[in-house]
Amino acid sequence: MDAQRMQVDLPQVIAEVTAAFSGYEEALVSDDREGILGYFRDSPDTVRFGIADQQTGVAEISHWRERQPPLPPGRKLLDTRISTFGTDFATVTTRFVYPGRSLVGRQTQAWVRFPAGWRIVSAHVSEIPEATEGE
Repeated sequence: MDAQRMQVDLPQVIAEVTAAFSGYEEALVSDDREGILGYFRDSPDTVRFGIADQQTGVAEISHWRERQPPLPPGRKLLDTRISTFGTDFATVTTRFVYPGRSLVGRQTQAWVRFPAGWRIVSAHVSEIPEATEGE
């Protein structure tokens, strides 16, 4: 497709990715481990970079997820942005916080539409100290 004709942020595609991301987030905060994995592309090439970990392939992501405790209660998303490029590729970026913690989490996901639906093909999570005023 000619880059000049690429359709960016089509409302229907934004709505579809928003629904998929919301489902993923719901599975994450409710500790639905099988549900979480269903949002990742079942491929050995799917990558997840965590705060102090890295997985390549859904099997590694599954093994890592099995060993993780549930998320702390009160997770709040900030500045979630969904950008779509054409009808089959999207990025989602968001920040997250937990009550009583001084760190801010950052999360980036690349989503691709497959015949089975929207799936994460790459994910990255990091944390930074909470910014002070003036930064």
